[in-house]
Amino acid sequence: MSKIKIQGHSSGTGILTISAPNTSTDRTVTIPDSSGTLLDENSSVPAANLTGTVADARFPATLPAKSAANLTNIPAANITGTLPAIDGSNLTGIDAATVATSAPSNPSVGDLWFNSDTSTVSDIPAKYMAVYNGTDWDTMTNGITATGGTVTTHGAYRLHTFTSSGVFTIDTDVTCECLIVAGGGGGGGNHGGGGGAGGLVYHATKAITAGSYTVTIGAGGTGRQNGDTGTNGSDTTFTDFTADGGGVSGSYINTISPSTGGSGGGGASRNSTTKVGAAATQGDSGGGTGYGNEGGDAFVGGTDWPGGGGGGAGAAGGDALTAGDGGDGGDGREYSISGSATYYAGGGGGCCRVGYPALRGQGGNGGGGIGSSNSAYTPGNGTANTGGGGGGSREETPRGGSGGSGVLFVKYLF
Repeated sequence: MSKIKIQGHSSGTGILTISAPNTSTDRTVTIPDSSGTLLDENSSVPAANLTGTVADARFPATLPAKSAANLTNIPAANITGTLPAIDGSNLTGIDAATVATSAPSNPSVGDLWFNSDTSTVSDIPAKYMAVYNGTDWDTMTNGITATGGTVTTHGAYRLHTFTSSGVFTIDTDVTCECLIVAGGGGGGGNHGGGGGAGGLVYHATKAITAGSYTVTIGAGGTGRQNGDTGTNGSDTTFTDFTADGGGVSGSYINTISPSTGGSGGGGASRNSTTKVGAAATQGDSGGGTGYGNEGGDAFVGGTDWPGGGGGGAGAAGGDALTAGDGGDGGDGREYSISGSATYYAGGGGGCCRVGYPALRGQGGNGGGGIGSSNSAYTPGNGTANTGGGGGGSREETPRGGSGGSGVLFVKYLF
């Protein structure tokens, strides 16, 4: 039989009292078969030694508030069950985005706004997130790196403007708005008509994949002098777009008829063979819509001999009138891709009756050059980077006006 030994402490002076409980029932206390110290109210038990289930009754209805800072290294496998729903009203210090169809009033730097409208508002496209920079709202998009041409920003958009040939390089697939304009044709010489505008192609949603693309900007054509050749404008090309150069007008000398082109050259006067304006060649290209129109007819009766106006992207060249009025160049088309509404590809004006400058054919809206009445009122050149046609020359000198060079715009969200 095992024995129980109670041993006093050699340094202690107190008396150990073991009291029986106030009970009429026999009780048995079994001492574990191990060495150690009995627990008191200040003792702790390692969590690894706790097993089994603690009865719900041992927990108070409301647990005391405790910091969770000391709860670390809890294996995920030991967390089971379903977490209760958390009320977000107690989450503080988190800036929420405003979801609205109009920009928030009185924003602060860093404020967020989601444009929930179906159209662009405050330069932020529909269904886009924006951040306030202290002055304007900026669209939050993935970063796009692209080079080529003159680069400017317009709200949420980046614009590449090519006024000369170059290379467009981009590292991301994008959808672009593109406007492509060819060089305008030269004006006619000696009773000449106006040069035809360069062809114009517009695409609102051109898909362009990441890569490098050669850009060729068409030069304006040379005007005729007497019966020399003169030239059409040159083509502008980009990806699979081609805008056709404008047609040069004709000449009474050597019986030279106007040339076809993106828009056709105006007819030359004093000769029934050369009087009919030339046809336009510009068609749709690269998925975009192409624009070009025929040149106007010259007048060959009497002795005034005015020339026809060159065709424009938006309208045909005007016919010359019997009173000596030169035909006006056809108007171009207006676009706001550059950030402001601007006309491109206007036809050149035809020459008029000698000595009557008020009757000169006017250049079409979009860079068309004015026609001449004599050497004192020389024909105008087409405006650079509009694709406008050159004005027609009345006399042997000077030569007809030169066509304006072309241009390319590429615009996209960035």
